Amino acid sequence: MTPSTPALVTGILVLGAGTYALRVAGPLLGERLSPSPAARRLLERAAVVLLTALTALAALTQDGGLAGAARPAGVLVAGVLAWRRAPFLVIVLSAAATTAALRLLGTP
Repeated sequence: MTPSTPALVTGILVLGAGTYALRVAGPLLGERLSPSPAARRLLERAAVVLLTALTALAALTQDGGLAGAARPAGVLVAGVLAWRRAPFLVIVLSAAATTAALRLLGTP
């Protein structure tokens, strides 16, 4: 079902206003709210877990199923190069080249 134009515009405006409110709330409330050290550690760990889960989901799945071996191999190469602090362009090109080479060799 395609949304009507007024509903789409309303949704965009509501999401824009919410995004703006969240961005303004940080500087305004930053001085007043200070989470405990335990809460800060928990939030830092939660961010790492969320990013890891999103990376794994994007790397290992495609169209609701497993992505095969070529894409995860490219992501693994990118991860190793990022860990070794390689330049971003080198990371992206190496991951793409790894995935392309494996697919050229017939690896799904």
